[in-house]
Amino acid sequence: METIIIIVFLAGYLAITLEHNLKIDKLIPALAMMAILWAIIALNHMDVFEVNAELRELEPTHLDEILLHHLGKTAEILVFLLGAMTIVEIIDYFDGFATIKGYIRTRSKKKLLWLFSILAFILSAIIDNLTATIVLITILQKVINDRNTRLWFAGMIIIAANAGGAWSPIGDVTTTMLWIADKVSAAQLIEHVLVPSVVCMVVPVLIAGTYKAFKGNIEGEFESEVPKSKYGSTMLYLGLGAIVFVPFFKTITHLPPYVGMMLSLALVATFAEIYSNKKFSISSVDGEGHDSEGHHSPVHHSLSKIELPSILFFLGILLAVAALESLGMLFHYAESLNSAIPNTDIVVMLFGVGSAVIDNVPLVAASMGMFGEPMDNPLWHFIAYSAGTGGSMLIIGSAAGVVAMGMEKIDFFWYLKKITWLAFIGFIAGAGAFILIRDFILNA
Repeated sequence: METIIIIVFLAGYLAITLEHNLKIDKLIPALAMMAILWAIIALNHMDVFEVNAELRELEPTHLDEILLHHLGKTAEILVFLLGAMTIVEIIDYFDGFATIKGYIRTRSKKKLLWLFSILAFILSAIIDNLTATIVLITILQKVINDRNTRLWFAGMIIIAANAGGAWSPIGDVTTTMLWIADKVSAAQLIEHVLVPSVVCMVVPVLIAGTYKAFKGNIEGEFESEVPKSKYGSTMLYLGLGAIVFVPFFKTITHLPPYVGMMLSLALVATFAEIYSNKKFSISSVDGEGHDSEGHHSPVHHSLSKIELPSILFFLGILLAVAALESLGMLFHYAESLNSAIPNTDIVVMLFGVGSAVIDNVPLVAASMGMFGEPMDNPLWHFIAYSAGTGGSMLIIGSAAGVVAMGMEKIDFFWYLKKITWLAFIGFIAGAGAFILIRDFILNA
């Protein structure tokens, strides 16, 4: 029966990986795989276990209890993401991200490369790498008219955004998962992963700066846009500040992160309702439609815009991996892997390379069931770095890459030839920096 479970999981995993070829949204195989796996376990009355991380052993439990346990852990992540997504959509409702375009004044391609890379690195650490990529490519399309030049910039934004998301507990779904599961603390994650992430971003940018694509100045003049709302910048700073507040709230209260995110959402939503009632004008072609739909309740409008397919995908994949964990498969696989490859650094780097081919969410979910190291063990920090930055090596290897691919119609093989090796060099350089810093701290 375990063989059938592995076949179902691999088939679902393959369907997720090949979603672009199959033209089936990855949430469908994820949900189907999850339901089928738990159904097989229930119908065959298979023994389920809970991993005792401290004793490094499996403890028998009941199906209802273990399913409720995993649903609770998964719900913490999903509610957290719903709150963060809603805040971002509220900022966008007030056109807050247009404020960022005001900082772009230079026409030098090289300076723009550094500016966009730094913005991607910082923004992704706050609003996650997917949203940061959408915001910056939208701005990029308004700043640079030549599509070939934009493709190069988009590739570098993907690398910088994924690097920025790796060192922040709220910058990437995988780091959020590790943070909520108490595998890492916000302070220790930043302390150990920030420098390697900076190296991962800076090295490719330094090399790319020597390319012909980033020489000279951009053509055309910057277009001055009329702000859609006079409260845009206020909502931008309020929203970003509210998201950054969440790790501090968790540190002070020791409550789960989603509680703090709900408080932040309530605060941002309050100001959104207040500003909405002040009848701000929206001067755009479809302004009247936007105004009539969301004017009286920007929160309702924002809730209707969040990525529910992504939420359902995370539900499916996390509970599917939880099924394998409950059967003890991941625990035994980890023991076999440690016996075959004693060097965990190589294993974690293989996770990073693997995240470029398959989704990093199930990889990290699996690693959480495989390893029993205590909170803030360097292993978890290295997993956060590898899973977060490794996806840059292929355009389909990260959410940031997939959304950039859609927005700019980036060809898979163009990215493979032009950007992949830059991302790989950055990944290896950052991994080397992590290992050096870790060994220095351990030996100090």
